[in-house]
Amino acid sequence: MSYLLRKRTMLIVRSFTILLLSCIAFKLACCFSSSISSLKALPLVGHLEFEDVHHASKDFGNRYQLIPLAVLHPKSVSDIASAIRHIWMMGPHSQLTVAARGRGHSLQGQAQTRHGVVIHMESLHPQKLQVYSMDAPAPYVDVSGGELWINILHETLKYGLAPKSWTDYLHLTVGGTLSNAGISGQAFRHGPQISNVHQLEIVTGKGEILNCSKRQNSDLFDGVLGGLGQFGIITRARIALEPAPTMVKWIRVLYLDFSAFAKDQEQLISAKGHKFDYIEGFVIINRTGLLNNWRLSFTPEEPLEASQFKSDGRTLYCLELAKYLKQDNKDVINQEVKETLSELSYVSSTLFSTEVTYEAFLDRVHVSEVKLRSKGQWEVPHPWLNLLVPRSTIREFAKGVFGNILTDTSNGPVIVYPVNKSKWDNQTSAVTPEEEVFYLVAILTSAVPGKEDGGVEQILKRNRRILEFSEEAGIGLKQYLPHYTTREEWRSHFGAKWGEFVRRKSRYDPLAILAPGQRIFEKAVSYS
Repeated sequence: MSYLLRKRTMLIVRSFTILLLSCIAFKLACCFSSSISSLKALPLVGHLEFEDVHHASKDFGNRYQLIPLAVLHPKSVSDIASAIRHIWMMGPHSQLTVAARGRGHSLQGQAQTRHGVVIHMESLHPQKLQVYSMDAPAPYVDVSGGELWINILHETLKYGLAPKSWTDYLHLTVGGTLSNAGISGQAFRHGPQISNVHQLEIVTGKGEILNCSKRQNSDLFDGVLGGLGQFGIITRARIALEPAPTMVKWIRVLYLDFSAFAKDQEQLISAKGHKFDYIEGFVIINRTGLLNNWRLSFTPEEPLEASQFKSDGRTLYCLELAKYLKQDNKDVINQEVKETLSELSYVSSTLFSTEVTYEAFLDRVHVSEVKLRSKGQWEVPHPWLNLLVPRSTIREFAKGVFGNILTDTSNGPVIVYPVNKSKWDNQTSAVTPEEEVFYLVAILTSAVPGKEDGGVEQILKRNRRILEFSEEAGIGLKQYLPHYTTREEWRSHFGAKWGEFVRRKSRYDPLAILAPGQRIFEKAVSYS
């Protein structure tokens, strides 16, 4: 009898569960149908796509795939505002969210939204770039949030100008990099890209179009810069410019010891007069024929000694430098470079240099992209790990990670270089270590098919080991391009900035409509 009762109870529970799930599924189907109908009725200059949406469910990380309900191809800022305002007016009864997508170079699905609306920001790109060089006290360029940095470079060079701060890869949108920080080898001197913006046009989570700067709507301006897309979508930006060089002297040298490498980097970024315009570094582990590969693009200072240098089985540290040149000061600068290099502690036989155009130098990573695409190795998973490590603990980090946890760099570069915190605006949402000098450590490993220990899970396991080691050793690092899954992890990441971050979210995107792929806030949906 008891067996029959248990069986009957199980059947009732199962039937109730199936009924409940069916009701929820029916409710969701009705919601989707209603959402599609209401979105189709929006008066737009551009258009909404409901069928061909799968491309918006992928990104450079190649690990997440969230299929949206629709993709908006805006032809005006008002299109973006109308769509967001419409979803805002639908209130908590709608589960629709919005993700702005540039070139899709996110790593963890940050520019994706399941069953929401993805905004294809490059559709705004046909708007002409406006370069102001004569009338303004300092030159600047007004650009669309969906514009690529490579296009900004091409246009501003026509006026003999260029932005001050860059990322290593230029085929990214303005809105994308400004929502994070935008860091490259110029950051020690000019700060990240978010420190070189005069003004923004923003569409908030309520669908408002607001202009903001340090003088106007400054709370929103500071919040959006480095704000991971949480408070508004950047639709236009005013970027600071400087006179552009014509050529670049590009230098590489090697170190056998991390402490000497780091000491020289720190000396260079703190030098008065900025003896170089760009300073980066790389960790190179167990690479065969390294200097022979350099000969394809660089010239050795000591060809015979360079040919005898062996990189096999070693952990090496490459210091990469650049000095901007103009035709009228080339000889003087070359002499200054020579004198500065004489003060450094690199392996003398490993000095390589070349001279390239300014444009070729800034777009150098694109050359690698073309090669990787030709081999089918570009559109692979990229479980990258980007960290900001305090100066006081960088040597302990290097000792524990380079050559120990990280034993190979053949599947992607490991970038290491210091920056000055004084060049960062602490009012923005970007999070950094508290010390005056901290290092970017970017472990950019690709999961290349067929390579031993090159699978996604192995790389992710190694990344977790690095984070666990750092936690146990008290390294005090912060993630750049952060990825967390719990509210407590995000609270810990933002630290003292968390309260302000939550306040701004409540003010500018109270329904948590924007950038759900960051997984910081979740839209509270009411099915009543």
